[in-house]
Amino acid sequence: MPRTETLPLQALSLSKSYQGHPALREVSLSLRRGERVALLGPNGAGKSTLLQLLTGLFVPDSGEIQIMGHDLRHAAPRALAHLGVVFQQPALDLDLSVRANLRFHTDLHGLPAREANARIEEDLQRLGLLEHLNKACRTLSGGNRRKIELVRALLHRPAVLLMDEATVGLDPASRVQLLQAVEALQRERGVATLWATHLVEEVEHAQRVVVLHKGQLRHEGPVASLLTETGQATLQEAFLALTRA
Repeated sequence: MPRTETLPLQALSLSKSYQGHPALREVSLSLRRGERVALLGPNGAGKSTLLQLLTGLFVPDSGEIQIMGHDLRHAAPRALAHLGVVFQQPALDLDLSVRANLRFHTDLHGLPAREANARIEEDLQRLGLLEHLNKACRTLSGGNRRKIELVRALLHRPAVLLMDEATVGLDPASRVQLLQAVEALQRERGVATLWATHLVEEVEHAQRVVVLHKGQLRHEGPVASLLTETGQATLQEAFLALTRA
């Protein structure tokens, strides 16, 4: 029998409640290698809860999560070793240099110093940021700080990248640059990306879109099918049709 390819990420029937209030109900999704899936939903839809479960911050009430075939509940270190995350809230130490911030991450993952330094310089060069290597992160623009966080999330060469509302607060040009940087990494390294957003314009070039509303999966499939399913002419109209009260 042919071997079944291990999916970078597979989540099955995830449910989570807080103090008796359901935040997520029977949500399933998967990511294939080199694929970008947009996770779209209004505020309160359950996006943050889903990402908290996928990163192991919280445990689902029911359901299971596998990252590169490793069960997150029973083999968390092995599963999380394949995961990179850019959080919604900035997570750089602004008083440290770019190098120091990135070396802290590589040390956590046990990378030898020579390999760590080589990866840091390679990835900064790729994004046009090498000149900032020894600058304090406080001196960088918001867009460049986000790019540094992207570099950090990928230094241990994860199979899965989670982008949690990563463009919040960025100007349009910086938002486009971040999107393009992730798309290039998907092509070159085969990174599977889950891009959580409430901005419809960030969905257009995703291979698939998942729409959450009130903790439930309202749509999962190619972007074009979202228009077909709702009978709407634009993504904005389709999104509103699915999430209208």
